[in-house]
Amino acid sequence: MLQLQVLRNQKDLVLAGLKKKNFASLDLVESILKLDEDRRKMLSENEAHLAIINALSKEIGKLMASGEKEEAEKKKAEVATSKEASKQISETLALLEKQQHDALVQLPNLPADIVPVGKTPGENITVRSGNVIPELYADAVPHWDLCTKYNLIDFELGTKITGSGFPVYIHKGARLQRALINYFLDFNTQAGYTEFQVPLMVNSDSAYGTGQLPDKEGQMYHATVDDFYMIPTAEVPLTNIYRDVIVKENELPIKLTGYTPCFRREAGSYGKDVRGLNRLHQFDKIEVVQFSVPEKSYQVLDEMVLHVEKLLQSMNMPYRILRLCGGDMSFASALTYDFEVFSAAQKRWLEVSSVSNFETFQTNRMKIRYKTEEGKMQLLHSLNGSSLALPRIVACLLENNQTAEGIRIPDVLIPYMGMDMIS
Repeated sequence: MLQLQVLRNQKDLVLAGLKKKNFASLDLVESILKLDEDRRKMLSENEAHLAIINALSKEIGKLMASGEKEEAEKKKAEVATSKEASKQISETLALLEKQQHDALVQLPNLPADIVPVGKTPGENITVRSGNVIPELYADAVPHWDLCTKYNLIDFELGTKITGSGFPVYIHKGARLQRALINYFLDFNTQAGYTEFQVPLMVNSDSAYGTGQLPDKEGQMYHATVDDFYMIPTAEVPLTNIYRDVIVKENELPIKLTGYTPCFRREAGSYGKDVRGLNRLHQFDKIEVVQFSVPEKSYQVLDEMVLHVEKLLQSMNMPYRILRLCGGDMSFASALTYDFEVFSAAQKRWLEVSSVSNFETFQTNRMKIRYKTEEGKMQLLHSLNGSSLALPRIVACLLENNQTAEGIRIPDVLIPYMGMDMIS
């Protein structure tokens, strides 16, 4: 959530940032500032009434002590009038504050200066790429055919049990999932991230804290009786570990990682781009989250991008890194880098990770602060990234490593798989 003082003091900057993010309701800024002006006037009025009450109360005490009861009663009547006025103002203030908050949470985060202008994915900027796109043998097929051929994943069985987008992993397919999860977690913990195992359902406060509510409620599975949400990413529970926590400066940076299944309704997704593992309602993902002091957060973002890049390099996956334009960024992000890997059989790039800096957008909602050595309280910056999402990694791994004899396992995964070939 944007900080109110930023809107007050830097309105032109806010409007320019919202335009870069292609936010349509720019008049919302003026509405929020008008509500803020009204609220502050009401606060001043209330403070004036409270000052009157305080002064009269002292007078009443003196009058009663000197035996001037009649005059004291008059003052008591004035106190009662001011108390009633203060009560009415407090009720109005509560309403104004709610209206202001409800409007404020509709504003997306402001983009960083280096975010490119644009509305569509085609306007994202390629930062760099790596590893060689393989030349496949003549009879190469897409991953959904490989899954059938080697009995790795049964998409139809998942549809029978639940519905489309809920695949069943079998034998070596299940083993490959487990191998990737363990390798990714080991890679992250060796880089200094602390592993957590977190709940797969969160309450509305947690979903609000990371920006899923009120922006993305339609994309989440909602257990209405208990008002719990199935997590769309481990980012939600991991970041909320520090909700309402004051961190000491010497405890930073904080680095968390965790594996979870993720659940997304993906409403409106259909066609060839969602075939096989390309888009699922349930999938496995390993997440990395960091909290940083503001002046170091973009250095931390660069380090997280390098971390994910090394992970892809270690598996010899052809990849590219994109800096997202304003119109392609998430609601909460200030700067996002997407990682895509090349699917040689499908001949297309598939997104496998997003690494983002949210600055104070999430920490302001969750009141995640740190105390400086001088004792000053400040909001932290939060960052997160996929490290990595499994479905499209699996799709590209199967497709890009297929041979006439079977599917080669990348060297780094052989100790986890216990085999060097799926055949």
